[in-house]
Amino acid sequence: MSKRGVPTRNRRVLISGASIAGPALAFWLDRYGFDVTVVERAATIRTGGYPIDVRGTAIDVVERMGLLPQIRAAHVNTQLMTFVDGDGREIGSVPVYDAVGSDERDVELPRGTLATLLYDASRQGNVRYRFNDSIDTLHDDGAGVDIRFTSGIREHYDIVVGADGLHSRTRRLVFGAEDLFRHDLGFDFALFSLQNDQGLSHGGIFHAEPGRVAGLFAVQGSQRMFGFLTFMTDQGAPRAVREQLDLIQTTYAGIRWEVPRLLKEMAVADDLYFDSVSQIRMPHWSKGSVVLLGDTAFAPSFRSGQGTSLALVGAYVLAGELAAHEKTSAGLEAYERTLRPFVEANQALATDGRGAFFLPRTQADIDMRDRMLAEIARNSTGAFFDNRRPAAHSAINLPDYQME
Repeated sequence: MSKRGVPTRNRRVLISGASIAGPALAFWLDRYGFDVTVVERAATIRTGGYPIDVRGTAIDVVERMGLLPQIRAAHVNTQLMTFVDGDGREIGSVPVYDAVGSDERDVELPRGTLATLLYDASRQGNVRYRFNDSIDTLHDDGAGVDIRFTSGIREHYDIVVGADGLHSRTRRLVFGAEDLFRHDLGFDFALFSLQNDQGLSHGGIFHAEPGRVAGLFAVQGSQRMFGFLTFMTDQGAPRAVREQLDLIQTTYAGIRWEVPRLLKEMAVADDLYFDSVSQIRMPHWSKGSVVLLGDTAFAPSFRSGQGTSLALVGAYVLAGELAAHEKTSAGLEAYERTLRPFVEANQALATDGRGAFFLPRTQADIDMRDRMLAEIARNSTGAFFDNRRPAAHSAINLPDYQME
């Protein structure tokens, strides 16, 4: 592990986005003496939400933040994925962590819980949050970035960080249209919550037709559960809510099991999230004094299971490299040089060949999955899955950015 002396700096930094990457970066930059503001268009930190995973090297990052005990205490311990036919008859089950590859250090917790922990940790320092606001325009003059917020306020910052998600406005303003960098993986998905009236606990139930999957899953024994619909498409997700609903209703028409109920619940859900299964792939993550982080720069898609972990590791590396270099440009170059191999290894997990088991495209894929489930019932999960954590999860040696 490399050792680096980190000089204290009070460069002004604006971070756009207060989900996972933004507060994590704010925490580290504040420790290194930067003057940090986080702008977020929502009214507050978003709580609740579906489960996410912290794995591999990201565990080391949260441990260095002093948050590992709290994060481990929030572990939801999902257990079984159960697959059923159109009449609800069980085809077979598989332990989640065996199927996706994991080890005993990895943690699964609600997204909102992690976001709140990161926010609270960053607020223990001097980080400022500006809610109900966002970047309207920005101009990099070579010596920093002039920002006009939607509120009308104008400020100048030495560095601006876009951490505002897959559909980032910051990226669009500086690097160009999203279509230049978004690579769709051939699926759209809808996620929403509904009443858990089936006693579902610590796991999920899934039904598949060729190119279409429907599921229900519950976090521990919560009174609410999540509905999940994902399906093949050759176009990006529509933006208008009415178009989204119409597309899903048409795609899932005539499918049995709980699908009719899911369609009704989706239509009235107040937390419907609909998007394409996509990655962001960029030749460079910075331009001038603007740099991108997390899903904004390198979204790996939920099929990789590594979006949160990449955000946490990326925040640690970006902050450390900015602090370790006198020139911002040198710090940004080192950030990309250090992190890019790790990012690319984890993005590759989204297309590593396991997708046909979880998101079957054809009837042949479904038949193969059912044969595997039958063999798993007779033998063991390990006969079909390498249940060790993928090497990509830890494919980086964290530098030790030491304070002077």
